[in-house]
Amino acid sequence: MDEETKAALISITEQRSATYGLLSRLYRVEVDEEFLKEMKGMRFPAATGNSQVDEGYRLIATFLSNTWGNTITDLAIDYVRTFIGHGVDAFSAAYPYESVYTSEKRLMMQDARDEVLAIYRSQGLDKQETWKEAEDHLALELEFMQILANRTVDALKAGDEDAAIELLTTQKNFLEDHLMAWVPMMTSDMRRFAKTDLYRGLASLTDGFMTVDFEFLQDLLQA
Repeated sequence: MDEETKAALISITEQRSATYGLLSRLYRVEVDEEFLKEMKGMRFPAATGNSQVDEGYRLIATFLSNTWGNTITDLAIDYVRTFIGHGVDAFSAAYPYESVYTSEKRLMMQDARDEVLAIYRSQGLDKQETWKEAEDHLALELEFMQILANRTVDALKAGDEDAAIELLTTQKNFLEDHLMAWVPMMTSDMRRFAKTDLYRGLASLTDGFMTVDFEFLQDLLQA
């Protein structure tokens, strides 16, 4: 790999990491004042070449440009409505757990949780004690992709192309075997439950970015 190609791949991978980090944070917990201010300072692209990504960024940017006094409260209410629901059954919200969408009875802590935990541990990772949710929560799966992207950047900067390729392959496989196997069903539910453009936009951005990233990784590894 020549230096120009390596520099371009490092730049793209850093951008991928930042996007996975943003998505993970939005799914992890409600938006607070500090994060709202941080998002308002972000610049979102207008024409990425993917209509879902563009729609997602447009909705999020429009929401952020029209906030009001009760924005934090309204977002907290919408987060609960969208991801937690009223708990009567497994169809009351877009529950952000892989097990819910891949188990026959839509239950948590099923095979998917065990599978992703094994993958995390194969990369020397485990969830922090402060994290009280299951390991197949979407925020953790997205953070896993972010961590691997960061490790890829480090490997490329160190000149270890073999390690970088191995990490990129792990990312592609995790996208294909896990995230893309259930997240589109969850984001479809998000569109039913979410009332704010922030979370509606998040659904579109998530779908579009996963598609774009998988195609990027597939093309890169086949080259």
